Amino acid sequence: MDPAGTGNQASPARGLTRVALAIEGDVASTVYGTVVAMATLTAAFATESHPAKLALIVATSAAVLWLAHLHAHLLGESLDSGRRIAAADVVRVARAQAGILLSAVPATVCLCLGAAGVLREHTAVALAFAAGVVVLTIAGVRYARLERLDGAARLVVIAVNVALGLLIVLLKAAVTH
Repeated sequence: MDPAGTGNQASPARGLTRVALAIEGDVASTVYGTVVAMATLTAAFATESHPAKLALIVATSAAVLWLAHLHAHLLGESLDSGRRIAAADVVRVARAQAGILLSAVPATVCLCLGAAGVLREHTAVALAFAAGVVVLTIAGVRYARLERLDGAARLVVIAVNVALGLLIVLLKAAVTH
């Protein structure tokens, strides 16, 4: 059932989009994944400017790091609990950490639009970084809301997330100039 109680089911694509944009799901995995995507794009852009190649690098890096994160998390859980990893554990952890993988989607979409010629190469890259900053901003707002922060505390949380994103953008500028 949907949040309004109307009985309408949300589509899987809508749910995945909401996780990718930090509206739902685990805030930590989305912040981590967004930072990884932005840092990967920064490093890749130092030697590569074609949006299709950048999109592939960002998407595959997110997938590899997500798999490594799942593996490490499952090993740790197994050792802590004293039991073997079950298929249900894999599904549970994969869903809980989906934000790591899905947070690369906004940047990848921007880069694919550049590869398709819809956007100029540098515009696509700039929008990919902007998308990351937006996702980090939304994650900060969501965290502040979930923690019921207001006033200065809310602003500090949002500012720290935005500053993290802008720091990566500055790093990109330093690396490419």
